[in-house]
Amino acid sequence: MNEFYFKTKLDQTTLLGLTAKNIRELLKGIKAIPEASIYYHTHKYLHQHHFLSPEPPNDFAYWITEVLNEARLGEIMSSVDIVQFHTLQDLRTRFVEILSEHLRENDKSPTAPQGQEFHFMASRMFVLQTPYTATTPSEFREALQRVSVNSLYYHIFDAKLRLEKGENDFSRWFRDLGKTQLADEIARLDPYTYTLEGLRNRIIKLVERHDSN
Repeated sequence: MNEFYFKTKLDQTTLLGLTAKNIRELLKGIKAIPEASIYYHTHKYLHQHHFLSPEPPNDFAYWITEVLNEARLGEIMSSVDIVQFHTLQDLRTRFVEILSEHLRENDKSPTAPQGQEFHFMASRMFVLQTPYTATTPSEFREALQRVSVNSLYYHIFDAKLRLEKGENDFSRWFRDLGKTQLADEIARLDPYTYTLEGLRNRIIKLVERHDSN
């Protein structure tokens, strides 16, 4: 029996003891930090403020814009389309390319005021089993209505990028069930343009439509 087990997660934030006060140090840090830190700084706000849509820019872009007052560079960093990336290393490489190009074209870089340096952080993820399972699309829909947004976040965001499965867990399961069209439609959703509740409702509607056919 192909059963889907809904999981949830808890995150423990950790300080890496690494800071940056200008673009050059930010670039050096991004090259050195673990992938868990890349993920943290591009997804933290989305998870903590899941009722906002669209999501604010990644932490790097926010700091560059708001602290260093480098609006143009901040705009370029915030325009990186995370949904197009399947590995954190590729995402890291893109940030490195942008910052490296900026430094080649700009000799001088502003320095953050004291106390407003960029602090690199990461998080440890603890995955927990929930009591919700599904063996059919109908059962899946009912369970998805009950699980927490942490569970939804884990199966959509963490599964694809942080765990580098290449696809969210829901699409993988429906594909295994032979529901290829439904799997593709869920995979094509851009989860970064929804609130988590909006994303939940959208997936439920997709499942309902296919389950009624």
